[in-house]
Amino acid sequence: MNKWKKSWSMLLVIMIMAVLTACGSTEEAGGEEKADKKISIGQVSWAENIAVTNMWKVILEDKGYDVKLTNLNMGSTMAALKSGDLDASLEIWLPVQDANYLESYQDTVNFSDATWFDNAKVGLVVPAYMEDVNSIEDLNEHKEKFEGNIVGLDPGAGTMEVTEQLIKDYDLNYVLQSSSEPAMLAEIGEAIKDKQPIVAPLWSPHWIFSEYDLKFLEDPKKVYGGIEKIHHATRQGFAEDYPEVKEWFKNWKMNDQQIGELINVVENNEEPIDGARKWVEENQDLIGEWVK
Repeated sequence: MNKWKKSWSMLLVIMIMAVLTACGSTEEAGGEEKADKKISIGQVSWAENIAVTNMWKVILEDKGYDVKLTNLNMGSTMAALKSGDLDASLEIWLPVQDANYLESYQDTVNFSDATWFDNAKVGLVVPAYMEDVNSIEDLNEHKEKFEGNIVGLDPGAGTMEVTEQLIKDYDLNYVLQSSSEPAMLAEIGEAIKDKQPIVAPLWSPHWIFSEYDLKFLEDPKKVYGGIEKIHHATRQGFAEDYPEVKEWFKNWKMNDQQIGELINVVENNEEPIDGARKWVEENQDLIGEWVK
């Protein structure tokens, strides 16, 4: 009887160990599966970029992905995509603004053929009350009003590089000041509040056009190009690792009203993710067209 009990006890111990081992394997496998669903997206401190990166974070996390947003400038973003340290960047302006990045990274980063916004515009803007300044060619004549300064944004932005080229092409006696988008927008707001002259590179879609009466200066030489389209980019191997997300990004399309509403709700919430979540909840039909 004692031998039988000992044998049974040993068998029971073996069975328990087998169950625990199986559970551990399941947990480990589950952990690997969860790790496989981690996606890192680069975020640049631009209003529309903050809006769409948070929007996709909400959408993807609703689908079971673990999404990390990493704040970088455009130069660092492209380098991180090349090295594989970043999975995706959601805002590439072509054919003009980010052409330098396309040229430098086209063999090491995947630039999408698909576009998610097809009516973008970039240019120098001034307040509408500056009636004597309507073209870039007018700037030298009114240099003293602007103190010879063009108020700019992040030094790594493609728009800044195009603006530097524009200064050369138009032979402008101006200095392009680097700062950040929030600082540039604050300076525009202060100038308009006091009805002062200011000139800065801006783009549409952007919430600031609903806040202030601004006008794009004519660009006869088309240095900024015409209509820009916004693409996305991913690291090499992303499509194989995340085939469904690749298709969702490809299906993604927004018009002026949709992106404007998204930017507005994100800007007007204390936390961008809360605004993005609210917009996603209210636009399930549209998102359903992307996430098939």
